Amino acid sequence: MNLRELEYLVALADQQNFRRAAEICHVSQPTLSTQLRKMEDELGVTLVERMPRKAVLTAAGEAVVARARRVLDEIAQIRAETASHRKTGSTRLRLGVFPTLGPYLLPEIVPAFVARFPSVELLLTEEKSDLLLRQLLGGQIDAALLALPLADPHLVGRVLFSEPFLLAVPGDHPLATQDRIGPEALLHEELMLLEEGHCLREQALDVCRLSGAHERNGFRGTSLETLRQMVVAGVGSTLLPQLATRRRGQDSGQEIHLLSFSDEQLRRRIGLFWRKTSSLSRLLNEVSDLIAEIGGELLAPPPPRSAP
Repeated sequence: MNLRELEYLVALADQQNFRRAAEICHVSQPTLSTQLRKMEDELGVTLVERMPRKAVLTAAGEAVVARARRVLDEIAQIRAETASHRKTGSTRLRLGVFPTLGPYLLPEIVPAFVARFPSVELLLTEEKSDLLLRQLLGGQIDAALLALPLADPHLVGRVLFSEPFLLAVPGDHPLATQDRIGPEALLHEELMLLEEGHCLREQALDVCRLSGAHERNGFRGTSLETLRQMVVAGVGSTLLPQLATRRRGQDSGQEIHLLSFSDEQLRRRIGLFWRKTSSLSRLLNEVSDLIAEIGGELLAPPPPRSAP
């Protein structure tokens, strides 16, 4: 069965006459009749009652015609929509991002994206990394910002930037008098971590194994903001990615202090990934350039202040 056969059947239903239906479809009457016979043979039912001067649909024919009209209408809409895309050059990009990155990066990315890609409609999805990966492989999204390492034979990607971790401690913590520490300073330190499912939790556990720190029992945060507020309240210490501290790090006076690490390994790498078969590969490489550029600017050390 093909679309032409559906068009023949709908035309016959409208005209109730083989000759007139054939004229509308721009084919010969024998061709239209033969194709409809072929459809009936394939379906195993009679669709049309053939009378000397009239064609009448059977009950099965009426049911098929009703569905055929919907199919042909959907095809017409597909053709109209793709024609519009060809004319305007518009594209839709469905981008996923995980919760410990999205709130801190997207406000900087989205305005620049709109300015650089005015014909691209950007649709954003925020989910945990495991779900984003499933959606990406399943085709529900076109690309995802994910933390490395990530190895999947169906995906390609670009490393965009490397983001340091900072240690956030209450203002009265013994380490609050310092600005930079080595991993050994975390020996026996209890750190508040995120709940299961966050990729940042696994990265923080890696830091714990490297430094000798361990997770604080009885607490699992649901978000970075929860962790930060617990530090402000003096409950304990935690690790925060640098982007999450850009607007929050100094807004609470002596209640929270941020320390950088001398070890360059204590950081996470962020990449943009998409399917190898994606038709948007060229666009996604350009989007990667944009995000890498903005990420680099956000993470660059501030320029030194000039002497008064």
